[in-house]
Amino acid sequence: MPPYKPDAAKVLAALDAQLTALDEPPHDGPESLGALLGACVAAVLRAYGRGLGPEREAVRFAVRHLLDRLAASAPGRTVEVRVPPYAAVQCVEGPRHTRGTPPNVIETDARTWLELATGRLTWDRAMASGAVSASGARADLAEYLPLT
Repeated sequence: MPPYKPDAAKVLAALDAQLTALDEPPHDGPESLGALLGACVAAVLRAYGRGLGPEREAVRFAVRHLLDRLAASAPGRTVEVRVPPYAAVQCVEGPRHTRGTPPNVIETDARTWLELATGRLTWDRAMASGAVSASGARADLAEYLPLT
């Protein structure tokens, strides 16, 4: 399956909506898809940090972007990482499941995923706090996070 590639205009619209909600000026930086997605991640994290509910579309793009980066840096189909209701990816080399619920599943909320992926939260702290649900012998992302 080819990697998800969102429309840059839609990402920019979601980013600008998030920036408006933060009382910040519209995005005036590079408009490459990678730059827009990175700015979207940063804006959503600022919203969480300020105790604001981030814009749904901005969260969707940010979560999906970082899940795709995880899948690219840890290719495989042994572990399924779920961030409902936004997205899920399969990653990590090893035995592949073919149907039904995979044996190694990780599930978390959007804020926790963004904080894990960007290094604001460690895997061990997230597991200890119960912010991440992980089942299966290979359901451990500690060696893959944070994404660089």
